[in-house]
Amino acid sequence: MAALYPETEAAFQEKVMSLATLYGWDIAHFTAAMMPNGRWFTPIKGRKGFPDLVLVHEARGTLFVELKAAKGRLSPDQIEWLRKLNNAGNEVYVWRPDDMPFITKRLAGAHE
Repeated sequence: MAALYPETEAAFQEKVMSLATLYGWDIAHFTAAMMPNGRWFTPIKGRKGFPDLVLVHEARGTLFVELKAAKGRLSPDQIEWLRKLNNAGNEVYVWRPDDMPFITKRLAGAHE
């Protein structure tokens, strides 16, 4: 079965970030940059695999979100970050394009 919302991870990320902004969330995202040798690099210190987005809303909480295309896979480092953040009591998600109905509800204020 084809994905309900097929798209690239980058397009999906832009959609989620626009929706978050619309609903008043502050967003932290670390953007990758191309190095002179042609390799992509995200200039942060610490363990690789940190979630794509940290969303903060005074009334709706803090979310740590990894975004994946419909068939995207989590790396071991991403799994470890998400596990530790979850075990520390944070609200943690892996969102895919088919999750847009839930994403919209959560960002608008619904909390399951």
